[in-house]
Amino acid sequence: MALETDSLLGKTIGPYLTTALLGGGGMAWVVVASKGGGAPDIALKLLKPKYARDPQFTARFLNEATIAGELRHPNIIRILETGQDGDAVYFAMPKLSASLAARLEETAVMPEADVLRTARDVARGMAFAHDAGVIHRDIKPQNILFDADGQAVLTDFGIARAIASYVSTTGQRLTIGTPHYISPEQARGMPLDGRTDVYALGVTMYRAATGELPFRSADWYELARLHVEEPPEPPRQKRPELSRAFEKIVLTCMAKDRDERYATASALADDLEGVMSGKRSTTTVAIDAVKRMLGR
Repeated sequence: MALETDSLLGKTIGPYLTTALLGGGGMAWVVVASKGGGAPDIALKLLKPKYARDPQFTARFLNEATIAGELRHPNIIRILETGQDGDAVYFAMPKLSASLAARLEETAVMPEADVLRTARDVARGMAFAHDAGVIHRDIKPQNILFDADGQAVLTDFGIARAIASYVSTTGQRLTIGTPHYISPEQARGMPLDGRTDVYALGVTMYRAATGELPFRSADWYELARLHVEEPPEPPRQKRPELSRAFEKIVLTCMAKDRDERYATASALADDLEGVMSGKRSTTTVAIDAVKRMLGR
């Protein structure tokens, strides 16, 4: 079964019937699908044919989706099932239609309290994944969804790692990560750890709180250079009403040298929670960040 956009809907893929298109990116579509029998609709992520027909990429995609499916945390999307039906390679997940990207299209700037809450949720999900040895590698608004209670849920775990594995094995040139959110070490092709996700979450917070990306260019290589070399303009220069504590957290996340960022996503989540509860001053946040940098 060959899948193209004009014939994507109304198809039976594995046990699912596709009913509506939710969206898509460079590598995959996301469709609404039903299993019947009164079961709730789910979201089905489908590889585009160019990749689904490549056995090596398909194997890596399904393997990473299976690993992601073992991450059971309220702030990580649950992978319900992975499978292949002819040319259709997919994984199923709960249907959460609200995303941070969609919210930022409706209102360019979010209140600081909402950014803090969203980032805290994402950082908690990241911390759980990092403890399990899984790095996301592509944190961005499109990969942050919201459940019915407004809690942030991180999706697309493992896909960037599948790309990285495929590239290293085959030599194919595929973009890993999203250029506007890419960490300096990603841009330089260095080995990665969880601090690359911390950087990308810092960029995401910057975008949500100021309405602007810290670095902009139509040229990928120039954008990569900016992430590696240029300091971001402090968020409060764009929105003076932002708190100094919030700005300090964002800039610590976005440090060029990853040793100067939060050492763990858990430490970041704690600081975000502290600012939310008003129990920590800007000075405390700054001192704790320096202590982590020095390993104390």
